[in-house]
Amino acid sequence: MSASWLERLSGPCAPAGYRPGATLARLGRNLGLADLPAAASFAYRKDGPRIEVRERTESHLLMHLVMCEFILRVPASGQGTLRAELHHTGMLRRSGLGCRLRGGDPLLFEALEARLATLQASLMPLDFQRLAIECRDGQWQVILEHMGASEVVNRMPALRRYIPLSTEQRHHLWLAFDALACALRDL
Repeated sequence: MSASWLERLSGPCAPAGYRPGATLARLGRNLGLADLPAAASFAYRKDGPRIEVRERTESHLLMHLVMCEFILRVPASGQGTLRAELHHTGMLRRSGLGCRLRGGDPLLFEALEARLATLQASLMPLDFQRLAIECRDGQWQVILEHMGASEVVNRMPALRRYIPLSTEQRHHLWLAFDALACALRDL
């Protein structure tokens, strides 16, 4: 028996043509890893921080995007809650980094802004679409959505294109995660 129109509209469903895990498998090849399972966790070097990777879909009219989110978790030394987002500034060329408070403690946000000012050199060359930093329950969480490591799927005309994570961007990604892990651990 088929679902009613109300059930189809109200329930979350995967976009047509979405292949779970396919983008993660391609990302695994970009990273030099054999296979990345649906919710992968790995360290890019023996003493490096653990990074979790997961797929996120975004539906549009007659197309959808599959993006990979890189998640870094670091224990917080202090208490407090915070939600902030980073973005590149500048209209045509990157001129810096901006940080917006989305919720939480303003004093913790000021301390985070001061710490991020020292990380600007490692974060500027990174091509990210979204970089969110949260602190809650005694843990920092960084969610980075890179512009590479994503797939564009059109239904009309039929097109499927993977945008790889370049070697240079992979290097910048690891430098950024090292810097963020060190900076947030002491905050």
